[in-house]
Amino acid sequence: MTKRGRGRPAVFDRSKALQEAMKLFWERGYEGTSFDDLIAAMGISASSFYNSFSSKEALYCEATQSYREWAGQWFFAILNDPSTDTRTAFALLFEATAEEFTCSDHPLGCMISLAGTHCSPGMKNIRDMMADHRAFSESAMAARIRKGIADGDVPTGTDCDLLAAYYSAVARGLAVQARDGTSREKLAEIGRLAMRAWPAGNVGTRLKPGRKGC
Repeated sequence: MTKRGRGRPAVFDRSKALQEAMKLFWERGYEGTSFDDLIAAMGISASSFYNSFSSKEALYCEATQSYREWAGQWFFAILNDPSTDTRTAFALLFEATAEEFTCSDHPLGCMISLAGTHCSPGMKNIRDMMADHRAFSESAMAARIRKGIADGDVPTGTDCDLLAAYYSAVARGLAVQARDGTSREKLAEIGRLAMRAWPAGNVGTRLKPGRKGC
């Protein structure tokens, strides 16, 4: 038998491995995903894992950030679309949420919505990180509502933070429903029902892009 010479370790696609880890964490959660599960799904050895990702916790942080960047592409594109008024943006956001949470290309629901809510005391840093991620999306909703007031398409006096908290809670509920197998159509209907809570009242006329006020 020919003795194998020493050389560089086999090269793997780090980005692809990270995506596989993200899907596994998304499906099973942090504590529900074992180290052996990870290296099997990623198709790498234990040494390659530690050399490239340092630890399971570090990998989880990176995988969560990767998810945020992916989900943020559709979330912020819809939420901050300058061609739509604020109410329409939220209505379209719920339609997209129903679609994305039930897509067959990835695990159901949302990787962030319930992650870290039940974990051991030693995982406080994970719990806090996920809470920060949830707060980030909620603050983005509140910022969009405040912009709507400034643009004149949301009633003055609207409690932006409370309304954002409500719609954020609805979105998290949709994530749970999706994981339980609720249909896309029903999720979309829940979103439409939630939009009935949109504040009513007199609003100013929104100026079209490029139009100057009197």
